[in-house]
Amino acid sequence: MADRKPCKVCNFTRQKSYGLAVPSLNELKQKGCEFLGYNPGDPVTLVLENDGTIVEDQSYFLCLPTNTKFMLLQEKETWSPARTFEGGTVWMARDSMVLEADAVDASSAPFWYLAQQLKQDLASIILMSEADLQSLVDAPCPELASALGFPEKKAADLQETLQSVLDRREEERQSRELLQLYIQAVEKEDRQQEQLNQPTRGGAVDVDVLDGLEVDSASGFMRRTLMVLKGKTSPETRLSTEDLQAVVTKGVAAMERVLGWDKARTSVLVQACEAELETRLQKILAVHSIRSSTQPDRSSQQPSEQSKEEGDEMPAQGSD
Repeated sequence: MADRKPCKVCNFTRQKSYGLAVPSLNELKQKGCEFLGYNPGDPVTLVLENDGTIVEDQSYFLCLPTNTKFMLLQEKETWSPARTFEGGTVWMARDSMVLEADAVDASSAPFWYLAQQLKQDLASIILMSEADLQSLVDAPCPELASALGFPEKKAADLQETLQSVLDRREEERQSRELLQLYIQAVEKEDRQQEQLNQPTRGGAVDVDVLDGLEVDSASGFMRRTLMVLKGKTSPETRLSTEDLQAVVTKGVAAMERVLGWDKARTSVLVQACEAELETRLQKILAVHSIRSSTQPDRSSQQPSEQSKEEGDEMPAQGSD
């Protein structure tokens, strides 16, 4: 009896996996069909689970290391890499998904498997990262509708819902950032007040602590900011004031290189950011104006107090 090679076999959803010890490639296919519940008469294709390489040669099979994991594919099934989601690795359940001959190629449509996940459970939206949601929002509506099996109108409504989820997450993030900026501003104002009451020691300089957010080295923007800039719905309203200032300062030519857009589209975005920045600055000036009008004018009180003191001294001078 030939030596038996220990190996593993799984179905294309990776939900079923078995360990086998077989002497040949043909017996691996037979045993694999038996364990996975496939019809013995149906044609199957054996591939490597990790990269999808088709294994048809007995010599190649024998050269593979022990405990190699294979995947048995039935007709109309195709290999795909395992997806990794935030919080851990999750194998996508695709029992109900059968690929037709004219199915979308996953390598050219990265949103396709995300669409399949939504097709099975719309609640999985809450587990998706912002990059995944943006991928679905940016997907061509007809192709997304085809992947979901939805009418185009329903797919467009879904994209609007996903954009709303992105906008809500961005609003929550901006609210946290504004709160942090407010706390930092209050603390800085307290430090400045203390410094006014104390002499400067050795010219000490305050150094702002970096917030640790990931920055794209090529553009100088935070990666989250780049994602917001490429969003479809009024990205200028979702940016911080500092980010708006950075976009306006860089100008159209620099932002063309950063975003990879044409000049016309980039110019529209920069103009929108400039208008939003101007609106915010006007609001800040209005707040400062209201604050200054409600505070007492100490400078106008000082001369009157000084004249009162001089008036008190006048009789003393006359008595001499």
